[in-house]
Amino acid sequence: MKRERRSRNMRLMAHHSLNGFGNMGEGMAIQLAKDGRRVLWLAHESAPKNITAVDVTDPRKPSVVVQTNLPHDQMRSNSLDLVDDLLVVAYQTSLPGMTPAGIEILNVSDPSAPRSIAMFDASGPHSRGAHHLWFVDGEYIHTSCGAPDFTPRNGKDDQIYRIIDVRQPTKPTEVGRWWLPGTRDSDPEPPLPRHPHDMGYRPHNTNVYPRRSDRAYLGYIDGGVVILDISDKARPRLVSRWDYHPPFPGFTHTVLPLFDRNLLIVSDESVMNGGKDWPKLVWVVDAREETNLVPLSTCPMPPVESFAARGGRYGAHNLHENRPAPGSWISETIVVGTFFNGGVRAYDVSNPFRPEEVAYFVPPAPRRSPAGEIQLNDVFVDERGVVYSVDRLTGGLYVFEMTV
Repeated sequence: MKRERRSRNMRLMAHHSLNGFGNMGEGMAIQLAKDGRRVLWLAHESAPKNITAVDVTDPRKPSVVVQTNLPHDQMRSNSLDLVDDLLVVAYQTSLPGMTPAGIEILNVSDPSAPRSIAMFDASGPHSRGAHHLWFVDGEYIHTSCGAPDFTPRNGKDDQIYRIIDVRQPTKPTEVGRWWLPGTRDSDPEPPLPRHPHDMGYRPHNTNVYPRRSDRAYLGYIDGGVVILDISDKARPRLVSRWDYHPPFPGFTHTVLPLFDRNLLIVSDESVMNGGKDWPKLVWVVDAREETNLVPLSTCPMPPVESFAARGGRYGAHNLHENRPAPGSWISETIVVGTFFNGGVRAYDVSNPFRPEEVAYFVPPAPRRSPAGEIQLNDVFVDERGVVYSVDRLTGGLYVFEMTV
């Protein structure tokens, strides 16, 4: 079968193996350090490493500043975020009941010497801790996280939306929580139907933007898109839910609002090798009436037949999320995402009914990759237009220049 070309309107500027620990997760954040350096913080997908900081002041010459180790090999960090010199890292254990599980808060005013200042403990008999977090305002962490006092009806529904007050960073405190009714053991609502692939009813990304600080945009995995009113953080309230699976195969991952255009960009996550859970797509959704979300289109992708047999996963995953912070690129017309062995891809959504692919890069297979192919996992674009992406298994960090 003819293989598509490896790049279009995107050029590889640099690659770094991260000292041989190239198994990268979903946490990427830029720190504009006080000494003038631009530091990219990265979370690891799995042990032994926890976080890695990379100096990308010159994106053509990335260099590792520091790498830290996890407390043990039955946990992962996977997600992180940063405001000024405060770094927050999500800890998820392999099994419920293990520790540490929750969120570590670190001072990184000296990027070469991260200093722990607090731990938000989320461990408990049914908790694996935190999978993903969002922290952009310096005041609240929004996270997909287990809790010591939350008992799910089904073990796959073990994480809920939690709001953590970190205005006193050494004393993080929960101020609110929400879960999909029917997933807690004592809920009066009936249990929810299980999906064929059954990845669970729990939030993944939990995005809250200062521009609409009263809204939380959740990708709720098998529960679809969830919008919450969090004007009262102690009592989040459901505004709307768009559940498109079935018939689609589940795992809503990211909900990215384009506020000027009343649109949502929604990504699924491919979680099975060989395209077995195809299709996993990036959707364009009309949000003019937020209580009635209407899908308009999906971003065009190469057919699954072109990539399924190459090795590993193929399909949508993470998006650059227009993070409202210094050092982050923000666009209402260009959407950039990762597609595992489909590489990193950019779409022009100026016409929401007909998104167009405008750039992509598919790196070659990294050395010693068990998938035998690239598995690009996450993406971040800085305000200079530099695109950073990471491989899930062994490849480490890739730095691209996008010419669109």
